[in-house]
Amino acid sequence: MENYNAVKNSIVPGTKLSKDDVRTKVDATMFKQVVGNLMYLVTSWTYLMYGVSLVNIFIYSPTESHCFPTKQILSYSKGTTKLDIYYKKNRNTNLVAYTYNDFVGTLNDRRNAYGFMFLLGFGVVSWSLKK
Repeated sequence: MENYNAVKNSIVPGTKLSKDDVRTKVDATMFKQVVGNLMYLVTSWTYLMYGVSLVNIFIYSPTESHCFPTKQILSYSKGTTKLDIYYKKNRNTNLVAYTYNDFVGTLNDRRNAYGFMFLLGFGVVSWSLKK
């Protein structure tokens, strides 16, 4: 991943993955290690949550099609290491809320996913994503 270029999106919008993929299987141990490291990053980089949750479903039988979004997340995180959230007083303190609903869910279990994020000024103060 050292030679990869940074990308603008952590995951391609509308990405749907399936367990029934017939592509070549990949090393499950390596895939688990990469996804585990990404889960650790999620504790401080909450904007990676959706993509990491999506690929985490397939840690027991990963294929090449599951590796592509994982590499996309790694490329994105490589380009965001210098980004920070600053809370400055006497600045824009508008409260903004975003919501997310996916009524189809993954192609395997068809479960819904929903979430929200609240920003105060330019910083996240609360977020949640549930399936």
